[in-house]
Amino acid sequence: MRPYNEKISIYHGMASTIALNFSNNFLPIFAITILGATNYQVGLISSLPPLIALLMTIPAAILLNKARAQKKLVAMSVLLARLMFLLIVLVVLLPSPSLQRWAFLGIIAFISVPNTVANIGWQTFISGMIKESRRGQFFSDRNRLLTVVGLVSTLLIGILMKDSSESVVAYQILFTIAFGFGLLEVFFLLKHQEEVAQVENEQVKKKSMDWSIFKNSNFVWFLAAALFFNFAWQSAWGLFNIYNVRVAGATIFWISMFSVGNMLIQFLTFPMWKKWADKKSNMQVFIWAAIGMATTPFLTVLSTNLYYLTFVQAISGFFLSGTVLILFNLLLEQSPEQSRTYCITTYNVLLAFVAFVAPQVGIWLLAQLGMEMAMYISSGLRFLSAFGFLYVSIRHKKH
Repeated sequence: MRPYNEKISIYHGMASTIALNFSNNFLPIFAITILGATNYQVGLISSLPPLIALLMTIPAAILLNKARAQKKLVAMSVLLARLMFLLIVLVVLLPSPSLQRWAFLGIIAFISVPNTVANIGWQTFISGMIKESRRGQFFSDRNRLLTVVGLVSTLLIGILMKDSSESVVAYQILFTIAFGFGLLEVFFLLKHQEEVAQVENEQVKKKSMDWSIFKNSNFVWFLAAALFFNFAWQSAWGLFNIYNVRVAGATIFWISMFSVGNMLIQFLTFPMWKKWADKKSNMQVFIWAAIGMATTPFLTVLSTNLYYLTFVQAISGFFLSGTVLILFNLLLEQSPEQSRTYCITTYNVLLAFVAFVAPQVGIWLLAQLGMEMAMYISSGLRFLSAFGFLYVSIRHKKH
């Protein structure tokens, strides 16, 4: 019998997956097709949220550390973030195309304010609710179920809106449905049973930062490897959006098929990655996931055939499932329990900076060297990031 909080967390994850699938997957194509966004503006879709997250992470962490109960704060943050979907629905009513594009980017940036509180809060929130011995199995099961939900919802979008890539109403419907499922997210978040922090711990919780985490060499080296991996990974995010829509001519249907292929393979391979991680170690197995992730940009630019690109996305899903499952487990594993909130906060602050810079570097490489070379460089950086984790693994064994 699955514990109550685990069941509620899965229901919350299902609502969250549908809300994000009905919105995030289609923000770039909406910006390009309906609003006429430039390559630079498409890059900002990936870069602006982490920039705001960078500015908000420390205040969010202080707020969460001072809160004896985090559930309501996280839930209200999610509600505010999902309300922004309604503003995206209305953005096309603005008088000029230029104003529409910049207003859209402003909304995308603002969403990151409540999202930052929600993300950090949820990571700390859920790590305290799930026993360490249960984490591997729970996150494997949860990710598989959420992948199925995402696959089905994305497939439905692709089929029902196959010929609606240039329809403003189609996107408005998508974002409105996303808002509806966002309300369900809030409902299930509030259903969690949270243990309120004890009074005697309040003095510790009020600390804004615990700098002693940087004395933990295991965490510091993991942090360096993880940040470099994320930089290499995210430098191509804007490039994929531009390549798929502008170069390959992908429609809503094909964007959906890319996601379906990716998620289907994720669903099938989550148990494999968990089994390998249990048999070897999270660190060793993640090295192979990082090497696999390096193949995606290189393979993508070999053809503009949409069936081929769907196949490439399916291959990517195999390695992405390992990345999604293991990277968060590694963060929890390498973070000392007594200062885990501060470790997660530090990780998110630095990750936000990397996530802001990386897509802009990708767009700059596109402007300077062209699409193919930019993708090749991204593949090379991803491959190098695997050696970062290899070094951390070897160092950890020696010590």
